[in-house]
Amino acid sequence: MKTLLPTATAGSLPKPSWLAKPETLWSPWKLQGAELVEGKQDALRLTLDDQDRAGIDIVSDGEQTRQHFVTTFIEHLGGVDFENRQTVRIRDRYDASVPSVVGAVTREKPVFVEDAKFLRALTSKPIKWALPGPMTMIDTLHDGYYGSREKLAWEFARILNQEARELEAAGVDIIQFDEPAFNVFFDEVNDWGIAALEAAIEGLRCETAVHICYGYGIKANIDWKNGLGAEWRQYEEIFPKLRESRIDLISLECQNSRVPMDLIELIRGKKVMVGAIDVATHAVETPEAVADTLRKALRFVDAGNLYPCTNCGMAPLPRHVARGKLRALAAGAAIVRRELSA
Repeated sequence: MKTLLPTATAGSLPKPSWLAKPETLWSPWKLQGAELVEGKQDALRLTLDDQDRAGIDIVSDGEQTRQHFVTTFIEHLGGVDFENRQTVRIRDRYDASVPSVVGAVTREKPVFVEDAKFLRALTSKPIKWALPGPMTMIDTLHDGYYGSREKLAWEFARILNQEARELEAAGVDIIQFDEPAFNVFFDEVNDWGIAALEAAIEGLRCETAVHICYGYGIKANIDWKNGLGAEWRQYEEIFPKLRESRIDLISLECQNSRVPMDLIELIRGKKVMVGAIDVATHAVETPEAVADTLRKALRFVDAGNLYPCTNCGMAPLPRHVARGKLRALAAGAAIVRRELSA
């Protein structure tokens, strides 16, 4: 029987301190060679155990085998120079030193497929795997070759589709594309961003998702959100066209945000991963707070289409905080599940 209100995480979970520096994005590995490979697999086992113990229904790798949700995929591609770094403005929000596209981008071999096979062998639960979306990829690079954001995005869509098809064959049930850039570049999203995303899912039979949030709980993102005013209506710009897209699930940020919940009405009929965990605070939500967020969302999304989730990834949080938030997410969903079943 299908689980009502199946819980999931949006993306990353904290890494153990012996693998990488805690609470840090782009943290360098503490191990090398064969020890690093084994350490990543051990971390993957631990993060799966954390999800299982918390009661999460749809599990993920917690991004334990990658340093960053975008650049780890990019560093495996041809045509990208990580030595020739340039400073660019990420999502019009903060400056970062990023690699440069210096030639035609190519995927020489699978990036995450072996990791996905390893996770698949560890669990019988549904697996969700995250990949960076085309628009967010181009926003995390310096382009010194194509001279066109759109052209580069279409090239990335082609490469992502190759990876996604092999992840599906490895047993992944939901393939998610992370597109925080969708909350910034509205004209590009509607002109070609959603079309590029659909090219990335071409031919897939598994479920597909797009994760659109307001970012990790880091200072640059928090400062940006503090300047967005009393209501965060960015979703309003892109939801109408996303509703007509072939993407199955839309993942959004709701907990402790200023997103008007009624914006979900714009994607009525889609499956919605409702962010009911705030990743920008160390305070652990109560199950009742999670349940309240889900109840509000149920006014605009059918119960069979609601997937309780986190707002974004939790890599910058302490492990004990992330564990507490996972437990709260599962417990809050259970409250509402009982109410719906009564």
